[in-house]
Amino acid sequence: MNAELEEATPPHTYVIGVDFGTLSGRAVVVRVSDGTELAAAEHPYRHAVLDRALPDGTPLPPDWALQVPTDYLDVLRTAVPEALVRSGVLPEQVIGIGTDFTACTMLPVLADGTPLCDLPEFTGRPHAYVKLWRHHAAQAQADRITALADERKEPWLKRYGGKISSEWEFAKALQLLEEDPELYELTDRWIEAADWIVWRLSGTYLRNACTAGYKGQYQDGGYPSADYLAALNPGFADFVTDKLEHPIGQLGGLAGRLTAEAAQWTGLPEGIAVCVGNVDAHVTAPAATAVEPGRMVAIMGTSTCHVMSSDQWAEVPGMCGVVDGGILPGLWGYEAGQSGVGDIFGWFVRTAFPTSYAEEAATLGRDAHEHLTALAADQKVGEHGLIALDWQSGNRSVLVDHDLSGLLVGLTLSTRPEDVYRALLEATAFGTRTIIEAFETSGVPVRELIVAGGLTKNALLMQIYADVTRLPLGVIDSAQGPALGAAMHAAVAARAYSDIRGAARAMGKARPAVYLPDPDRAADYDRLYAEYRLLHDYFGRGTNEVMHRLRRIRAQASA
Repeated sequence: MNAELEEATPPHTYVIGVDFGTLSGRAVVVRVSDGTELAAAEHPYRHAVLDRALPDGTPLPPDWALQVPTDYLDVLRTAVPEALVRSGVLPEQVIGIGTDFTACTMLPVLADGTPLCDLPEFTGRPHAYVKLWRHHAAQAQADRITALADERKEPWLKRYGGKISSEWEFAKALQLLEEDPELYELTDRWIEAADWIVWRLSGTYLRNACTAGYKGQYQDGGYPSADYLAALNPGFADFVTDKLEHPIGQLGGLAGRLTAEAAQWTGLPEGIAVCVGNVDAHVTAPAATAVEPGRMVAIMGTSTCHVMSSDQWAEVPGMCGVVDGGILPGLWGYEAGQSGVGDIFGWFVRTAFPTSYAEEAATLGRDAHEHLTALAADQKVGEHGLIALDWQSGNRSVLVDHDLSGLLVGLTLSTRPEDVYRALLEATAFGTRTIIEAFETSGVPVRELIVAGGLTKNALLMQIYADVTRLPLGVIDSAQGPALGAAMHAAVAARAYSDIRGAARAMGKARPAVYLPDPDRAADYDRLYAEYRLLHDYFGRGTNEVMHRLRRIRAQASA
């Protein structure tokens, strides 16, 4: 912090960070001077994720994942005031608010920001709703976007590892155009939820540099050309100029001031700083003190996002993007990820946790995950005789194919639930090692892995990751990493710090090398990982297309 700014900042000021996750929003009150988190509050989304039907009962096809935007506003009305009351901080002591969001989470809105699903005539139209990050029904559009870009040698394609994801802005927008052209025409703005919530807080619409670069193919000051978009679909030619393009705000920048309406929702003072929006994973890196090259942060929750800054540019196969200053000013920001991690463990518990196990867990005072983890922890590496592919929600990196699906090999009549559970834990670790190796072989070294997110509480999982990757594994020293990161960026927007590195030095927190790889277990995991890679390439790189064929058969049966 420079002296001039330090003198201007009262000794006891605070910022609010709000993390909008997949199922809930969390608010945290943070002291500006040292990053102490005084209180937090969580508010679950009333509609959660719409993946089977809309609120009015309209059924949804496979691979859809939608949300209701009013659920996000309820977080501001509920979690923020609750956290403030719990903290004991006076509203007038708060100098700024920052937010982060899942991405790429998109919604179609009118010129004044009204979501189309808020209009009574469109409540039964699926394309009027928020398309959550894990909406994977635009895979066909993503495949065409990639194929055409490759054919035309579009220069931006290499910045995304050679493939464009179905999770991103252009694929979801093209799906909207081709499946509901009326709603596409009515859409004035195709907007990231990260920017929509800041618009609602500040009255100002700015595109944040993070999602524009990683999810919107914005590179070197521009988007894909109108000529390229017209070649995809003539009706898509003016998509950028008509619905997407907008001034871009830099990370940690001031988007505007809290409006009277938002002040009433949150209980915060009108006029305090509102920070430019950000992505849940990227905003966490400085909170985990990862402000130097070579420190990869894995934000592990329902999915995992891997982010890292480097002073070297490289084309990493299957990465989700590399953006100049996408995480930290002056460094290349890299992103990769896994579409399903905690979601996979949750799916297994929902569908394959026997009654006898549930009764035993209740007797021991454990929840299902704790019980299966305790049983799995007693095993030696390879004892269960299983290997799994972690693709229940498709593959984000390095294959970028959301039509892939999960696989489990080695089942026998002696296989127990804890065996499968451990195999799934290990499969996600193998997926992370695949990503790290892609970076390493491309000339972008990874020296340390720092984990944030709810899964850090599972010590067995953390040790497996250290053993599988052969890297020292640090842990963020916060239960609310993204919200802390959002609060730190708010402190920069409020000019308490001159830049995010200064905020990270004072407010960030992580415990380095909490888990170290065990050489013997790591060697045993090398053998299992070799089998994982054989299956990974066999089913994921075109040798056997059975997963894609099964997906088509399911779609035909559903239709």
